[in-house]
Amino acid sequence: MSVQVATVKLADMELKEAVRERPAEASPVLAATVSPAEPDNCPGIPAPSQPVKGAPASAMKRSDPAQRPREGGEGAGSPEGAVSEAPRTVKKIQFADQKREFNKRPTKIGRRSLSRSISQSSTDSYSSDSSDDETSPRDKQQKNSKGSGDFCVKNIKQAEFGRREIEIAEQEMPALMALRKRAQGEKPLSGAKIVGCTHITAQTAVLIETLGALGAQCRWAACNIYSTLNEVAAALAESGFPVFSWKGESEDDFWWCIDRCVNVEGWQPNMILDDGGDLTHWIYKKYPNMFKKIKGIVEESVTGVHRLYQLSKAGKLCVPAMNVNDSVTKQKFDNLYCCRESILDGLKRTTDMMFGGKQVVVCGYGEVGKGCCAALKAMGSIVYVTEIDPICALQACMDGFRLVKLNEVIRQVDIVITCTGNKNVVTREHLDRMKNGCIVCNMGHSNTEIDVASLRTPELTWERVRSQVDHVIWPDGKRIVLLAEGRLLNLSCSTVPTFVLSITATTQALALIELYNAPEGRYKQDVYLLPKKMDEYVASLHLPTFDAHLTELSDEQAKYLGLNKNGPFKPNYYRY
Repeated sequence: MSVQVATVKLADMELKEAVRERPAEASPVLAATVSPAEPDNCPGIPAPSQPVKGAPASAMKRSDPAQRPREGGEGAGSPEGAVSEAPRTVKKIQFADQKREFNKRPTKIGRRSLSRSISQSSTDSYSSDSSDDETSPRDKQQKNSKGSGDFCVKNIKQAEFGRREIEIAEQEMPALMALRKRAQGEKPLSGAKIVGCTHITAQTAVLIETLGALGAQCRWAACNIYSTLNEVAAALAESGFPVFSWKGESEDDFWWCIDRCVNVEGWQPNMILDDGGDLTHWIYKKYPNMFKKIKGIVEESVTGVHRLYQLSKAGKLCVPAMNVNDSVTKQKFDNLYCCRESILDGLKRTTDMMFGGKQVVVCGYGEVGKGCCAALKAMGSIVYVTEIDPICALQACMDGFRLVKLNEVIRQVDIVITCTGNKNVVTREHLDRMKNGCIVCNMGHSNTEIDVASLRTPELTWERVRSQVDHVIWPDGKRIVLLAEGRLLNLSCSTVPTFVLSITATTQALALIELYNAPEGRYKQDVYLLPKKMDEYVASLHLPTFDAHLTELSDEQAKYLGLNKNGPFKPNYYRY
């Protein structure tokens, strides 16, 4: 027997002998080497009255595996064959509290807290997702501090937290705040009864409260089952606004909330503010007689505007409608700049992925698609574009993107993003051909762009990874990552820039004021764009934020161009 092996075995025998000397009741959890000078009341841990010195360093320090004897007595040590000296005194510490903690089965709250600490979805603020009450809000009897129960939210007790979020949003929405000050005295919406169906976030809360400050009565529901911030909805309810919305509604809950806004005794809307057309559709379907008193509709999404034009073409649109989506301030700011920032935010929060070198296909090169492509290209992604419009397609090519058909790249891309407003852009056939781990998401309004229904079949397994993130697993083990179940990514899984939403919200407010106060006959039963002068006014309200100074035309210059010095400065056909 070599000297090294003998020495190692001797050290091992000393170690076992030291362990046997410990009392039987101290069944150890963790072994540690301690100094003989440490107190006997708890070996290895200072007495309660003594300060802990160097505890983190000694507790966290790892010994080098090359310097520990191996079990079985085989030669162990440094690569040079040197054998480490066995410790003289070896004692073991039992962390009894920790043992009980790890052996104890986690409670429901404990499991939720652990899950959020490991992989928390940042889209859900603490108050939005921390309630352990699984009771449906429809089954609760809640009242605000004024005694009113005309609302339905997740938890009215979250109102204070939501109020702080609204106050933060107000700081980045200068135009709405200016509109409150300028128009509050004259109350241009006095007598207006507005029923709204939009995303319920801190930014839309500022809009709702602005409409209230301008004299309107409002009732509100959400246009998306995942985008509501529960604490913001609670804050609005606490302030007296009838709000019917919570995050994670079912389809039945969604339509129930809309109906509660519309079908109320002693109150009938005379204005509609819609996002996606669901509210307008519900009133047409269930309460068509209401349109006799409705003065107009304001719609802000591609999907909703498309529905309005269909009604107009069929001769079924019985009130004037304002197309906010195609206004310059909506198209060029909300759709482009908002999506340019929020696409990265939504993908990063849900998947923690790195964008550099990833292959991405963006379906649609409108303003939303342009924003998504620009952001991903700047992060080093390889971006492909699909498009049906030759003009948008040529723009994509001139911007340096390769124009393809989806079938040509579906097997190789890492991310698929839809931005079309259409249906069945990504079909089951596409989903079957995607590679393992491909991320699929939608930046359009409706959840029809990805054929999610085709994935709910017995042979496919759905696995919830975190909030708004699902693995859909094929029988061969392949899986795709589906975000927000095919619904709007940025408002379901992340946040959007408040300043950009200020532009859109101000446009919506002015459109409501215009339709409500327009003399009879100015607007017929058709779809209209926002007047150019109003678009320019919205933009001007936001310029002071940047300390921007507009150049003014001289009389001679204005005459030469044939313009009014105060605008509008571009004809309606001008393409910005």
